[in-house]
This record gives sequence, structure tokens and C-alpha cells, in this order.
Amino acid sequence: MSLLVVGLSHRSAPVSILERAALSPDAQVKLLQDTLAAEPATEGAVLATCNRIELYADVDKFHAGVAELSTLLAQHSGVGLEELTPHLYVHYEDRAVHHLFSVACGLDSMVVGEGQILGQIKDALATAQELHTAGRLLNDLFQQALRVGKRAHSETGIDRAGQSLVTFGLEQLSAGRAVEAWAKGKKALVIGAGSMSSLAAATLARVGVGEIVIANRTPDRAERLAEILNGGDDTDVLARAVPMASVPVELTRADIAVSCTGATGIVLTAETVAASVEGRTGTPAALRETSAGPAGHLAPAGAEDACPLDLSAVQGATGFSVMGEAAVAGMDAATLEQHAAWVDKGTGTVERRDSRRTPDEDAEADADLITALAATVATVGRIPERRRPEPVVEAPRPAPVLALLDLAMPRDIDAAVHRLLGVRLVDLETLAGASADAPMAADVDQVRRIVSDEVAAFGAAQRAAHITPTVVALRAMAADVVANEIARLDGRMPDLDDKQRGEITQTVRRVVDKLLHAPTVRVKQLAAEPGGAGYADALRTLFDLDPETVAAVSRAENNTENAKNRGRA
Repeated sequence: MSLLVVGLSHRSAPVSILERAALSPDAQVKLLQDTLAAEPATEGAVLATCNRIELYADVDKFHAGVAELSTLLAQHSGVGLEELTPHLYVHYEDRAVHHLFSVACGLDSMVVGEGQILGQIKDALATAQELHTAGRLLNDLFQQALRVGKRAHSETGIDRAGQSLVTFGLEQLSAGRAVEAWAKGKKALVIGAGSMSSLAAATLARVGVGEIVIANRTPDRAERLAEILNGGDDTDVLARAVPMASVPVELTRADIAVSCTGATGIVLTAETVAASVEGRTGTPAALRETSAGPAGHLAPAGAEDACPLDLSAVQGATGFSVMGEAAVAGMDAATLEQHAAWVDKGTGTVERRDSRRTPDEDAEADADLITALAATVATVGRIPERRRPEPVVEAPRPAPVLALLDLAMPRDIDAAVHRLLGVRLVDLETLAGASADAPMAADVDQVRRIVSDEVAAFGAAQRAAHITPTVVALRAMAADVVANEIARLDGRMPDLDDKQRGEITQTVRRVVDKLLHAPTVRVKQLAAEPGGAGYADALRTLFDLDPETVAAVSRAENNTENAKNRGRA
């Protein structure tokens, strides 16, 4: 059996696909159950976070496993297989181990070094154990991933390379200001009371907001979170819980709103946010202009600003068009290229050809244009001057009165809110773009070395463990041989007393143990090395071991190990 992971994350898929593929807790349970029902898989675990969905399985066939796991992800995510496949990644055996260990250390997170992923890995393991879909391989893998992640955070400065998604989001909202200075005394609204929302509330309290309002569909959870915040010794924040129906009203009072619910639809529409801004400022929230101007408005025809030609020199040329294509005698290539580039930007006067004219008439008009421009150059005696474009001055925009942070997958806040004046929205797509430019700390290289060492150690341990049932079966067979020979000796020499029989039995056992010691120790060492998986097969063949006996030993060890792991989780 071999480890296989099939998944997608913010690195492989756009946020729009991740939103549609997001799995609810019930969908994750059904996915695990169907994974175990599939023929290639004997173990399964799902790691689903706000920016990744990964299905881990122990499979006996690589290609069949990839096909089956991809199909299951498509079925349970609701995204068609054809659309989903280009965004999926596949890791197998050691590469799969390396991937999970990297994820556990925060190297694959949207914000490098964040520690929330450790809790999510622990939850994924607990769910798989509760559903009995995690066997020895996945139990060992996820337990070791947790240890590797903790080691990375304790032995390196990876925490300095990044922070939690909440803190990173608040940094983006503060737009360069210190988060504590920007947030101090503000009123915050937190929508949701799950783990991410709780972290958001705690972070807001820590950075100094004056009030936090918690809204959740289950009032008890919101009230419990508010009590925890009010009881904190390290903050003076005032927290209270409200029903979800109060969100529009609370939004008119809030300076900051963080939303992270498990809803499958939009929680805050653009209309709701616009109404809250209007309720706060007394004026409607207008839409931002696009780069082309409001409502796609284009520059009016006839605008000749920044034309690289000296228009005063050619104004008398009949039929001249600054957008016309012409070969002007005496004009250098650089001028023509600059004029062509200016024309391509669509900033000059547009004189469309009359579609009713014949090709001959078009050619005649072109000839007249070329003649007029050539005459202008001859008269002026120089190349028309090129004018530098004037710098574009953007209209000032009002400072945002409402800052929104959407950490949900799928999104809670309508993306159209980005266009509302007076509102700043940071969502996972925004964070992905911002984190792509974040500098990598030197500590990241140290963590990568830790991951590589741990992957090698895990592989060696797994290969060594793979041969253990065969060694146990071999020793059990040797013990049976000793027992049978002692019984036969009793039949041939019935006069032996207990002391004599004990001495003979002990001597035979010592001989067998010494004969088996060196080969079994050496075969474990060899099996732990890369490519050592074949030593178990060789041992079974050399000693003619019953495969069913080996399998029975393996099952017994797995049951014992799984019971221990369930107790630790």
C-alpha cells in the first residue's frame, strides 16, 4: 500500500474555484465514507481549510487511485471533473509526506508560517479516527506532521516569516499603518463564532479595538465567545452577542467587520453594505469609477492630447487624421513607432473608413493623405516634434468609513463591495495576491531542511515497520519449530525430568535466537533504506512463511496502534 494525496489549494486554483469546491462538514464525512468504499483505498483523511481541499488515502494502485480520488472530489465538491482537473495536484509516497509536512509547518500557507494549520490538521485526524477511516499509515503520518510542525515553530523563527490570516488581513486593511494604531478604539463586528471567527475576535481584542459585537446563527456560541472576551485579563474590550438579524443595524455602527461563517451563500450583499454606509454617513455609497471611467466611459473622439506629432504643422493638411496609418517621407522610425503606440492606446481622433467606399477610393484617399503629410514635412523642414504625455491625475477618493475582512470559503461578502466608495474589502483573493509578494525569511530555509530530514526519517521508519510483521511471523514460526521438537523429544525420552527438559528447551531456543538475530536486525536496517521494500518479500520467500500469518500479525498491530492513536487524538 502507498500514500496518495489529491487536492487543490490557493496555489493551484483561483478563489472562484475554491469557493465552489468548498466542502461542508457533512460533505467531508460523506467523502471519507465513499473513499473507503472505493476499491483502491483502505484509509482516508480530508484536510479542508479556507484555502485548500486535500484527500489523503492509502492505495494499492497509483493510477486507479488518482482517478478514483479525483472523481470523488469532483462529485462531493459539485465542480465538474473536467473543470476541476486542471487545478488538481497529485503527490505520491515520499512526495505526499513532504507535502503534508510542509503544510504543517506553514510553508504552503497563504501566509507563510501561520500556525492555525496545525489545529486544522489535528481536526482532520480526529474526524478520520472518529469515522475509523484512518489506519496505521494515516495515523502515523498525521501524528508525525503535527510533531514536525511544532518542531518547526519551536526551533526556528518561522513565526516571524508570517502571521495568522487574521493578522495579515488586518495589516492589509490598515494600508501601511501599524495595526494597533489603526484599530485602537474602533468598533468591530465579527460574523460567525467558529474557530477562525474566534481567532479574529481575539486578535481584534489584542490590537486594541474598543468594542466587539459577535453575530452567529447559534446564539449560545456567540454569547460564549463574548463571555470569554469580556473575561480576558489582558484586554479592556467590551464584547456582546447579537442575533444574525441584527447584522445590518450593527454594520452601521461598526468601523471593522470580519466575517467567517460556514454559509454556502452570500452573507453580506453589496446592497446591505451600501445601506450601512449610507446609514453611517447619511449619503448613498457611490460606485468607484473603473479605469476606463464611470460605467465604461471612454475618452471622447477628437481628443488629441499627447499626440507625438506636431499637430500645428499638419493642421492644413486636408484629410489628415492622427489615427491614420501613413508612411511619411523623412520621418524616422522612432517617431512612427511612438505614434503607432499612441494610436494603439485609442487616445486619438477616430476617423472610421466609410464602408460604402470601394477599395480604389480607399487607396486614393490613402495616397492623398501620404502626399499631404510628405508635403508638410518638406515645408517645415524638420521632423514634427514629439510631445511628452501629461501625467494623469486621479481624482481623490474618500477615506473608507467601513473596513471589511472576509475570511470565508466560499466568500461571505459580495465581491461587488470592492466597487463601493467608502468601503475597503479584503478577502482571500486579495490576501493571496498580497502574500505572493511577501519576502521569504531566512528561517524558511531552515524549516525546509527540517522537513527534508523528517521526511527521510519517516520513510525509513515506515519501511522498517513494513517488514516487522514478517520478522514477527518468522520468529513465531521458529518458536513453533522449537516447541514441536521438544514435544518430539519428550516422546522419545520420556524419562527426562523437568530440570533436564528445561535445560534442553532453553538451549534450543538460544541457538535459534542467535541464528535469527543477525539476519532480522540486518534486514530491518536494509528495509529502512530507500528501495528496501523488497526485503520483506525476500524473507517470506526464503523461509516459506505463510502470507496469511504475516497479514494476521499486521492486522493485529494495526488494531493496537489505532487504539493508541485514538486515545492520543
